[in-house]
Amino acid sequence: MTGRTPDLSTLASGLNARSATILRELVEHYLETGDPVGSRTLADRLSLGLSTASIRNVMAALTEAGLLFSPHTSAGRLPTERGLRLFVDGLLQFGSLSEDERESIANSLETRGRSLEDTLTEASTMLSGLSHAASLVIAPKGEGTIRHIEFVPLGENRALVVLVGADGQVENRVIQTPPGMPPSALTEAANYLNARLSGRTLGELRSLVDEDMATDRTQLDQLTSEVVASGLATWSDEGRGGTLIIRGQGNLLTDITEIERLSTIQRLFERLERQDAMLRLLELAEASDGVRIFIGAESDLFGLSGMSMVVAPARNESNKIVGAIGVIGPTRINYGRIIPVIDYTAQIIGRILG
Repeated sequence: MTGRTPDLSTLASGLNARSATILRELVEHYLETGDPVGSRTLADRLSLGLSTASIRNVMAALTEAGLLFSPHTSAGRLPTERGLRLFVDGLLQFGSLSEDERESIANSLETRGRSLEDTLTEASTMLSGLSHAASLVIAPKGEGTIRHIEFVPLGENRALVVLVGADGQVENRVIQTPPGMPPSALTEAANYLNARLSGRTLGELRSLVDEDMATDRTQLDQLTSEVVASGLATWSDEGRGGTLIIRGQGNLLTDITEIERLSTIQRLFERLERQDAMLRLLELAEASDGVRIFIGAESDLFGLSGMSMVVAPARNESNKIVGAIGVIGPTRINYGRIIPVIDYTAQIIGRILG
């Protein structure tokens, strides 16, 4: 996605240039402050030479068209979700990231030796900080071949399972180990699995291990067998799901004062943490070549009035979707700033996961 300057005289909505300019200025002021905007404020901000009465007439027409509304009888106007959609689609001006910004994003994510989960966490934290909204980073589980598995004792009946893919990506998970297990059992479990990897996917390795144990063709003792089973079970029942990282939930509350909306926010995150929501987000991202913006109830994923979601697919060099990133926040997200950030970050994540 690249910057653009909209042609206000040829809007598909049918608005004339004057109405489009006033709508754009009103929405931009709302995004900056969150406050209703009156005709005097617009007259001071615009250089159209219009009187406040003329601006009020245009605002009244925009209200009648369903693009603005008045929260109070004596207040200024706020954009409706339809008005925000028109602004995002045809009136929003945004630019490209500077070289310094691009380099900063790439350097923060492409750190050598970092695990996949740490990389995704860094991306999520960065997006949350830049957008002042809640960020989402999703990476579906792939079926790439496995190069190495290691078990590292952590004490207190726990062990770290280190899974290294053939592409060099590393995943770390913590498992429970049987009480009294000696460190040698962890070593034996790793040796047994690594001897059977031979370029297999994790699913293929699980099937082979199941067959071995079912026919008692292994020389593993009971404790080591439990470690093997537990280590593989760490990944075995995740199905088509993957890694979902959310950061900045508290940011959603900063612009929300109505107490009744707190339960709505809670339901949103409960929904996000379910696998069907993750898959739906991936489907939404996959249906687009770039950044997609959902305002309010437009998306059947959440159907939340007063909230917006900006999401982009992460694609590898073969154009295959390997994840999705985005933010969720109040409708007055700084779209012009966050869209190019999400777009470029998705490119970096796609390169890393590709």
